[in-house]
Amino acid sequence: MRQVLALATALLGAQALPAAEPPAWWKAFTGAPRVEAGFVQESDSAVFGKLKRTGILRLAKGGRLRVEYRKGLLLVADGRKLIQYDAEARTAQKVDLRSAAKDAPLLYVLLDPAALDQVFTVKAGSVPDAFTLEPRKPGLPKVRLEGKGGMPLRISWVDPTGANQVLEFLSPHVPAPFDAATFTFKPPAGTRWINN
Repeated sequence: MRQVLALATALLGAQALPAAEPPAWWKAFTGAPRVEAGFVQESDSAVFGKLKRTGILRLAKGGRLRVEYRKGLLLVADGRKLIQYDAEARTAQKVDLRSAAKDAPLLYVLLDPAALDQVFTVKAGSVPDAFTLEPRKPGLPKVRLEGKGGMPLRISWVDPTGANQVLEFLSPHVPAPFDAATFTFKPPAGTRWINN
């Protein structure tokens, strides 16, 4: 699940903070039936150094997600289960989506933005189209979001390993309806399932 935490960490003090309203772009994003965007994810860690990955992300109402990294990693959620497939290792792992969201609350940002207030408090950002999600529980990351025109443009946070993560969306938009197979996973021949 390390890769899930890398994206979404899914993607994501217990001190009380005054709540703020997210900017208008966030409200439009949470109302979108589906979203598609290319992305660049950059990580800067004392252990692994600087890493940069690219791919395409597709979201749809009902907790459906497909994240295809250009170099082998695939995440697919159908609303109930999240599957992580590593093409290089030819391994797949399936977890309950609710459990994954508890371990990586950043998944709420992508899959269930209406549930964010259960985990985070919204705090106004330093610029008009940005805001911060302050964790309600210790041990969770603070998340900064920026967007415009009804779409997110950047999400940044520090993951549990201490790495600075930045997820930048490229040309996010509402596409035509996705094919039903978009959010299903067909394991390639020779796939080894782990931790099932």
